[in-house]
Formats: sequence, C-alpha cells, structure tokens
Amino acid sequence: MTDPELLADGPAEAAHTLVLAPGAGASMDSPFMGAVAREIAQGGVRVVRFEFPYMRARREGGRGGPPDPPPVLRQAWLDVIAQLGGGDRLVIGGKSLGGRIASLVADEAGVRGLVCLGYPFHPPGQPTRLRTAHLAGLRTPALVVQGTRDPFGTREDVAGYVLSPMIRLAWIDGGDHSLSRPARSGRTASQGLATVAELVLAFVRGLGGEP
Repeated sequence: MTDPELLADGPAEAAHTLVLAPGAGASMDSPFMGAVAREIAQGGVRVVRFEFPYMRARREGGRGGPPDPPPVLRQAWLDVIAQLGGGDRLVIGGKSLGGRIASLVADEAGVRGLVCLGYPFHPPGQPTRLRTAHLAGLRTPALVVQGTRDPFGTREDVAGYVLSPMIRLAWIDGGDHSLSRPARSGRTASQGLATVAELVLAFVRGLGGEP
C-alpha cells in the first residue's frame, strides 16, 4: 500500500506537529481545512493534512461514494501516524469525522494529544445515537472545540455526557458545526478562525510544556 498524500504548512523543524483529517464530505484541501491549517501554522506549529481513501477515490474518479467502513478509516489514521514517525511525536485530530476517528485511535497510537474541531457527538436530529462511549475512558489529553449551536452536539447536549477528565471543551458562542457564527454576531469569518487557532495553539504548546 502506498503512503497517503500529505499537505504540510508551517516550519518543518517546528517543535510541534499537528495532523488533521477532514470531515465526511470534505477533502484535505477544502477551504475550511486550508484556512485552519494556515492559521495554526502561522503560530509556529507544523500542520499536516491528509484525506481518507474514499475521498482520494472521489478525487481520482470524479464520482461520489460513502465514507469507508470504520476499520478502513482507523487504519488510514494509523498508517499516517506511522508515516510521520510515530504517535509520540504528534498531536492528531480534525474536523468532524476526521476528529472522531482520530479519537478512536489516539490511545492505541500513543499520540501526545488530540484536537477535535466540531465533534459529531450524534447525528443531527438523533440525540440518542451517541458517539461518545469511547470518550469516557480516553487517556489522551484532548481539546474539543465546539459551537454552541452545533446540531451534532450543543452545549446542552454535551452537558449530559460522561466524558474523560482528559477532555477539555472550548465553546464557540453561536458557532455551528463549522464553528462559524451568524453574521449578526458582528464577528467576521477571519476573526472566528483566529479564535479557533488560538485555542488550538495554546493547547498544543501546553502539551510540550511551553508557556
């Protein structure tokens, strides 16, 4: 099996490397993924992006298709972690599906940390179909950045979940599943993105003992 294609932003010699995978309907070079990667990289963290096999197949074949089965998604993460030198060198995560699958392999891979941007706690409109069982025992330090109006898990929803004490929740007031605020909030998209990047940078640097 060939190594997955990677996109990298930020200094190659950076003290920290954050690996991100996109959500279910997005590619690694989607506007959201590119903007997040560049904003975080400006803070001195190397950001590496990849996409799952089904998305690569869509890109090459030009046709849609459902996400790969969970074992394939998990193995894709493990392959990228190995390609980049092992979990103890990395913080992993991503948007929605990308972050969820990262959370499933984080302990196994022994990564330094986990970052989930808009975690899909449940499908929209189906609050009893939870994707949280493994999060109760998570041993990896984790940051979940979540919008308060995210249909995949609002602040009220998440307040009732049993989550590991290793998980830190950071709420974007008024944010949706893409962490965007409505126009009436007075916050521009770039300002919102900067807030997300600041949260991630503080978390990642803290894992390395930086102030």
